[in-house]
Amino acid sequence: EVQLQASGGGTVQTGGSLRLSCAASGFSFDDYSIGWFRHMPGKGREGVGCISSRDGGIYFLDSVKDRFTISNDNTKNTVYLQMNNLRSDDTAVYYCAADRTCDRYSVGLFGIDYWGKGTLVTVSS
Repeated sequence: EVQLQASGGGTVQTGGSLRLSCAASGFSFDDYSIGWFRHMPGKGREGVGCISSRDGGIYFLDSVKDRFTISNDNTKNTVYLQMNNLRSDDTAVYYCAADRTCDRYSVGLFGIDYWGKGTLVTVSS
């Protein structure tokens, strides 16, 4: 009964911002890191960013690290992905995920253990 429900997607113009939310439940937040990956049209999966349950670090893909931030509300078991200065190649279905591994080297592969239904982000030009 792991649940990682992403929401908040939509259509935004290039340069705009969007905040995604993830309602997480059904697993231990001490054992699994929480974060996001995306699936781009015509391409494969790509990890975006994660909060490490091991060392507390927040790690991002290089292409988004200066534009995206991750935060959490522990009271509500909710994780947020704030996306700023969006560009066309950010267009993707974004998935909230849980993974035992989250570090500076593995962020691109984040989300292999658990994930929920994604939310579509379309960046128009």
